[in-house]
Amino acid sequence: MKWIGALLLIGTTTLAGFEISRSLNARPKQIRQLKNALQILEAEILYSQLPLPDAFQTIAKQIPQPSKSFFQSLSDFLHKNSTDLFTIWDHEVNQLLKTSSLTGNEGEILKQFGRTLGQHDFDQQQKHIHLTINHLDRELEEARDNQYRYGKMAKSLGLLCGLFVVLLLI
Repeated sequence: MKWIGALLLIGTTTLAGFEISRSLNARPKQIRQLKNALQILEAEILYSQLPLPDAFQTIAKQIPQPSKSFFQSLSDFLHKNSTDLFTIWDHEVNQLLKTSSLTGNEGEILKQFGRTLGQHDFDQQQKHIHLTINHLDRELEEARDNQYRYGKMAKSLGLLCGLFVVLLLI
């Protein structure tokens, strides 16, 4: 019976380590998705001159989850309601942070961008998009560093912590 408990404990801590590693690996990918989405948004605003709900719908068709659901929800809310864009944007950013591997830094960058979205002319809007992409580039570098630095370590520590606790209890 002790051995079954020990194996379950080791398995659980190992899975926790793998989950942390998965999150570290997913973060750079999701930041790149956001950068791509902003580039698509720039093209839709400047060249197609689509209204924001339609631009968000177009973005949602072109990018994968979890960013897809973020832009789809924005589009749906704006088609149904004509409320304040920043309120909807802020709510959806908070939902995105809950369902993705993104951190508060990316959330704050997106919220700052949401404050300016739809408030300026095309040139100013383009500058805000480029500024946001630059901030996301900085976060992408940090995410890659964390991925390389801590990814393998998280897997190993999960297993080793489980073994350590088992050895203490036996």
